[in-house]
Amino acid sequence: MKKYNILIVDDIFTNRLLLKEVLCGISYSLKEAENGKVAIDIIYNEDIDIVFMDIEMPVMNGIETTKYIRSEMALPKRSIPIIALTAHNPDDFFENFSDAGFDQLLTKPYSFNKILKAIESFEI
Repeated sequence: MKKYNILIVDDIFTNRLLLKEVLCGISYSLKEAENGKVAIDIIYNEDIDIVFMDIEMPVMNGIETTKYIRSEMALPKRSIPIIALTAHNPDDFFENFSDAGFDQLLTKPYSFNKILKAIESFEI
């Protein structure tokens, strides 16, 4: 299986840990950030293939971070696949998420199959 450099962005340590456990189980290389500002620094300095981005975070939330990546970063970083993570009902929020530049949306709790399907949908 191909290895990807994945960035998990979530302010809650346990959420990052749970997602990391699922992703480690399928042999992915992982980085973590507790907010959007840290995520942007990592993306500028690392080769990241996919970002799992929580929506509600302090300092810089997921929508602000994704808009920054899409508008301020140069290619190819500007086009990194970004998967929004939320506990909210996607019917209430999806229009805002897609407008922000997210490629997909996953709702919590995550399942191994949902995560794997999301990753496999990108041709990286």
